[in-house]
Amino acid sequence: MAALGTPRGGAAQGEAPGDPLPGDAESTHNGPRVAAGASGPARFVPALHAAFDPERALASAAFADRWYRAPGNEGYEATLEHLAARLREAGFGEKPGLELRIIETEMDAPAWTPKSASLLLHRAGTEPELLHGFDEPADRDRVMLPINAPSADVSGPAAMRLSDVEDGSLFVTLQPLSRNILRRARKAGARAVLSAAVFPFTVDPSGGDRHLDAILFRTVAAQTSLPVGQISRRTFDRLGGLVDAGVPVLLTFKAEVELREVPLRTLVAAVVGSEHSDEAVAMASHVQEPGAGDNASGIAGLAESAVNVAGLIERGELDRPARTLVFIWGDEIRQSSVWLEHTARKAIAGISADMLGQSPARTGAIALLEREPDPGALAPLPPDAHTPWGAGEVSEEDVANPSGLNLVARTALSDVARFTGGWTTSENPWEGGSDHDVFLEHGIPGVLIWHFTDYTYHTGLDRMEMLDGEELRRSCTAVLATALAVADPRPADLERYLTSLEFERELRVGAAHAAGEGEIVEHWERWSAGAARWLKRLCW
Repeated sequence: MAALGTPRGGAAQGEAPGDPLPGDAESTHNGPRVAAGASGPARFVPALHAAFDPERALASAAFADRWYRAPGNEGYEATLEHLAARLREAGFGEKPGLELRIIETEMDAPAWTPKSASLLLHRAGTEPELLHGFDEPADRDRVMLPINAPSADVSGPAAMRLSDVEDGSLFVTLQPLSRNILRRARKAGARAVLSAAVFPFTVDPSGGDRHLDAILFRTVAAQTSLPVGQISRRTFDRLGGLVDAGVPVLLTFKAEVELREVPLRTLVAAVVGSEHSDEAVAMASHVQEPGAGDNASGIAGLAESAVNVAGLIERGELDRPARTLVFIWGDEIRQSSVWLEHTARKAIAGISADMLGQSPARTGAIALLEREPDPGALAPLPPDAHTPWGAGEVSEEDVANPSGLNLVARTALSDVARFTGGWTTSENPWEGGSDHDVFLEHGIPGVLIWHFTDYTYHTGLDRMEMLDGEELRRSCTAVLATALAVADPRPADLERYLTSLEFERELRVGAAHAAGEGEIVEHWERWSAGAARWLKRLCW
């Protein structure tokens, strides 16, 4: 492998630029083949992987997982302070070349913090039974309150169908808490709506029934006044069975929430570039949302990575990159907009670091690269396939400005797999929904590195036991290796990139020919030519 201290533009003495990484395992990536070699992201993988401390990263993730994190709320603020303290300890904001700042902007609505909630079942001749409840922010049932749910103290008979709702009923449903459902339930006289809705993919991959205890995390509109809550499918089935059997079912639903007028804070750290400090590669990981995988793992992993890069540079084990590396933590999507609005630097690329640490064995999720919009988003052809998240809307205009960022990120996944002795990864065409969209909307290349399909996604089951420290280590190594390869490119990187790009072009064009998709053939030819030009500009 090329030494990390190698002068810009060349390989280490005695090594060829194309020599593969040690580790000697083929990448198990469902996607285009990547040429083996020690250039590009491979220059950074060994040091990044060695420096990453999974236990330290998981400790930060565990701190964040103690809180129900919503924009600007108590848990969000506590987590930001924890991250900032970790960064300051490493010298950010104090040592030359290590910047740290907090950007304050206006909140669209008051910060919402849940304090407690309970759902009690009353039956004649028995003590009230607690079906769901929490009174500490770390309690598992905390997500029974959607973000923006109001405080409540209501009782009434359970109605399992909207047609059965009468004045004073608590409507219990499998339908999501949409504005339409809330409006209709209120009109029918419901005192509250309790939803057991989950995603179609919220299914235990082991064949068991763990998913029946999943409570969906969601958000309702600010200023929602009708009491609302989430329950598990197991609870829904039990209540439905009692009602169907003619047993009188009386429910009491209580909720206490706190609203505060505060600014929205976004935390930004930077490793200042050595040559082009006015240009930046940005990585964003969102703090809000209460899951361990989504996204305590991402924020903790990105903080660990920022600290490690600073330490490697200080110890002389890594050259300071030519361009600046920027690390962003805040409210998903808005955080990247906030940084772009408040920076004088030119963003060269953006990477969304989201859901990085899920255990494939325990959740069913694997590491994925979501590419920026390319012809695969116009017509997915084998080996491409969309995830259950679903395809985003893409036009021909959206794929008219190719870059090579997809390929650099794919190469990083492959290099981590080879170095670590094997790692199952895949990729999907652009679907959207995270911070890479913000960069794309500004004409900046952007990708998402994430894990899916996770059956615990956006449910109360997404807790620390679903994380894997080594998986987080691999994912974060790939994120940072991608960023460094763009921030500190070398001419010797280009040959490997162009070889890999030709592998992709042959695969994509061949699949399009086989499907009789002549226009897609042309799109991929144009995309490949444009990506080659981008990579040449990057490396020369």
